[in-house]
Amino acid sequence: MALSIQPSRADRLWLHPVTPRLAPMFCFALLAVSCALASFALACATPFAAFAVVAAAMLPLRPALLVVTGAWLVNQTIGFGALHYPIDGSTVAWGFAIGAAALLATAVSSAVLRMLPQGRTPLALAVTLVAAYAAYELALLAATPFLGGEGAFTAAIVTRLGLTSAAWLAGLVAACEIVRLLDPFGRQGAMSA
Repeated sequence: MALSIQPSRADRLWLHPVTPRLAPMFCFALLAVSCALASFALACATPFAAFAVVAAAMLPLRPALLVVTGAWLVNQTIGFGALHYPIDGSTVAWGFAIGAAALLATAVSSAVLRMLPQGRTPLALAVTLVAAYAAYELALLAATPFLGGEGAFTAAIVTRLGLTSAAWLAGLVAACEIVRLLDPFGRQGAMSA
């Protein structure tokens, strides 16, 4: 009988606030609520790189991409519905560019987390955020020749948004840890059964 030393799929994930069965719904709820708060508070500066890291740390790539897409849809619905973004070609195109950049950041986050050794360290999540944020901002910058907006990529603005993403990531990880410790969904009982 061969002993498998390969980690299970769940062992490769970094955040475990709930059972794997509930993780996609929990992650979607966490990011949808966070996205709604960020959309109203920050409008166009929603921290999708932080959302991408949390989704990739909690879920395999495909569900993580779906959850981030859901968060992006929440953001766009609030933007166009509640914040009355203008419905014109440029604004709609920027919305799609933001969605594509968020998905790229999620894929990058997943790849970086797969390369890092396990250990749930804050440094690993910070490194992942730097990679995700770089991918997100570079994807948006790549859209500027077609959509305009080069002025939004000053060092001061990019730094401020990066620090905002770092703060959101810290808050989201803290929320996951609180849920894990409080165990409102009976995670500990399900794991010992």
